[in-house]
This record gives sequence, C-alpha cells and structure tokens, in this order.
Amino acid sequence: HDLEQYKGKWQELFPGKKLCLEIGCGKGRFTIGMAELFPEKAFIGIETQHDIAYYPGKAAKDKEMDNVKIICANAEALNEWFEPGEIKELYLNFSDPWPKARHAKRRLTHRGFLAKYAQLLGPGGHMRFKTDNRALFDFSVEEFKEFGCEIIALSYDLHNSEYDNPVQTEYEQKFSALGTPINFCEVVFK
Repeated sequence: HDLEQYKGKWQELFPGKKLCLEIGCGKGRFTIGMAELFPEKAFIGIETQHDIAYYPGKAAKDKEMDNVKIICANAEALNEWFEPGEIKELYLNFSDPWPKARHAKRRLTHRGFLAKYAQLLGPGGHMRFKTDNRALFDFSVEEFKEFGCEIIALSYDLHNSEYDNPVQTEYEQKFSALGTPINFCEVVFK
C-alpha cells in the first residue's frame, strides 16, 4: 500500500464523514458492523495479516459499502498515513496482550503508541478499548493515566454495565459465551 498518498486527503475518499479507525480489525465484524450502524461515519480497519484482512475487505465490497476501507499493514506507520487530528475516534478491541514484561512496548496501549494516537486524534479525540485480559487492562489504564488521558468510562464487566456496546467482536462473543467479563475503557486525549 502507498498509504502516504492519502495523508490529509481521507475526506476526499469519505466526503463529510467523521473518520473512525480500528487497529487490529481481524475478520472485521466490529468495523463492518459499526459502518452499517453509523453510515454517517467512515470506518478504517487496519489488520497486519493478509489472510485475515481479506474477510472484512470482501464483506465491504460484497455489501457495496462506501464508508469502509480495510488496510493490510502494521500500525507502527500510522502517523505517515494520517494528518494530525484527521481521525476522530479510535478503537482497540482485544489487542494482543504481549504478556511478557520485556514485550510491553509492543502492546497497543503502551505510551509509545499513545503518543502516536494523541497526534492522530488531536485534543478531544476519543479512544475506546476492550479486552478480556485483566492484566493488559490494568497495565493499559495505568498507561492512560500516566500519559494524561482523561478516562471518561471504565468497566470491568462491560456487558453488565451502563455503557453502550453496539457491536461485539468475534473474540468478544467467544469470551462472553464462556462467562469471561469484558473490560472496557474510553479515554479522551488532551
């Protein structure tokens, strides 16, 4: 992908639509589901694995959706593809927990990534994070606080909370069916 060509020009692809980004969209249930529910927004899904990214790409094409784009790439280069403030909402759903301490910097909620997101979203940008992994969740909440994000929603059991959860991911349905509580947090970047 030559994604740099879109930097600052995403509105040309999605005129008048608020840009939302899911990092690690997997087979796309969330990205596609949200795009169907919110046609006034555009949803960009990033997935590193080609064989997985194929599914949401095909679903968007089959449904002739004009508010979805699937990118098969590594999120490390995010800031080369988007102008600061170009994305308005960011979603991290069931990201790889990288459980070993020495791999902490690989976690998508590590402050190194938060710095990228802060630039991507600009002040007032929202990020929503869901995981079944309590250790990752606790690490992430601490990172959000240390980074200076404002935590506006937090639950250790999303499905039994007051918070809106319009679309469940594949993993979310699987873990929920097993009785595993889903941790959820929404933050605003300053």
